[in-house]
Amino acid sequence: MTEQPAPDPMGKPTSYSRVTLSRIMTAVDVNLYGTVHGGVLMKFVDDVAGAAAARHCGGTAVTAAIDEIVFSEPVRVGDLVHAHAQINWTGYTSMEVGVKVLAERWDTAGEEPVRVATAYLVFVGVDVAGGPRAVRPVLPETPEDERRYREAEIRRAHRLAKRQAIQAHRGVTTPGTRDGASG
Repeated sequence: MTEQPAPDPMGKPTSYSRVTLSRIMTAVDVNLYGTVHGGVLMKFVDDVAGAAAARHCGGTAVTAAIDEIVFSEPVRVGDLVHAHAQINWTGYTSMEVGVKVLAERWDTAGEEPVRVATAYLVFVGVDVAGGPRAVRPVLPETPEDERRYREAEIRRAHRLAKRQAIQAHRGVTTPGTRDGASG
């Protein structure tokens, strides 16, 4: 096997990682209530987040955690759904990916898309042997990117504090990891 190159120490701008996936929801995607299964949207979110993570780190990246996913509106058969993702924050081997999901309603053409979900996922860059590898830093470009970066640091701190509190409650004394992925 060949080694993957070391990450660019200068990093990449936030815009470099932006990815959009789109698809029309069909009858195979619905639940008993006639709306799209949350699991279908979760997979769609994971797919677009994975593409953004792989683009940013220049190689394989795997899902380590889903910090949060919020479904704000139902999605229906025929809706054209767009999932937008970007890297919000990077650590040594991990990245937070923010995802926004919008739906264009099939029966109201020409209206603004509706926000149907948001999510934050943690991905880890992996080498050819499947172990964690360093990822290049993300370089926020706009005030919005800076805000997302700072909020991602807050989510990471909460993730680490939660894990430490649970381990303390269980009497576990293992040291934490650099990236905040938990098991």
